[in-house]
Amino acid sequence: MTAPQRRVLNDAVTGLFSFLSPAYDWPVLQQWVYRPPHDEVIAQLRARNARKIADIACGTGVFTSRLERELDPDEIYGVDMSDGMLNQARAKSARVQWLRAPAEQLPFDDAALEAVVTTSAFHFFDQPAALREFHRVLAPGGMVAVAALSTRQVLPVVSRWKPQHNPSPAEMRAMFEDAGFTISDQHRIPRPVWTRVIADLITVGVKK
Repeated sequence: MTAPQRRVLNDAVTGLFSFLSPAYDWPVLQQWVYRPPHDEVIAQLRARNARKIADIACGTGVFTSRLERELDPDEIYGVDMSDGMLNQARAKSARVQWLRAPAEQLPFDDAALEAVVTTSAFHFFDQPAALREFHRVLAPGGMVAVAALSTRQVLPVVSRWKPQHNPSPAEMRAMFEDAGFTISDQHRIPRPVWTRVIADLITVGVKK
């Protein structure tokens, strides 16, 4: 998929998410779909004691607000492309700085952050470009944590899109390293048996 094609697709998805944004706060959806990757990312942030954090593709701000409450960082940003999502997010926290921007063009200076995280949205990004941008905005020693869909086996119907949308663990590691990160952790996200149809992976890198 070319960059213009991806941008057209992402613009369409952004509009759809603005329309669907009220549904994202449903407790069942949050508990069984989104909370497992959120828990994994919080554990990584606690281990590194990151104090300046950006949550990319933050959606309605459920996770970003949780980061603000539980980690009490010095700076916390929620970044998303959907006005509908951000409107929902702003009602959750006045302390979080909510920003509209794509993952590939973040509104931060070089080396401004200590951690960049994204959950359940990486398949919508231009993935190599987003990782390079994450690297740019992180200070040396800063951490990136990506919780992303990653199928356990290649399906012929979707294999041509797999490198961009649902990268394997090895492909994810290669993209991280190409962007300048050293991998510090990578593992499947633990889930209850009845939600293991969601095949997701957390990959954590540190800026050299």
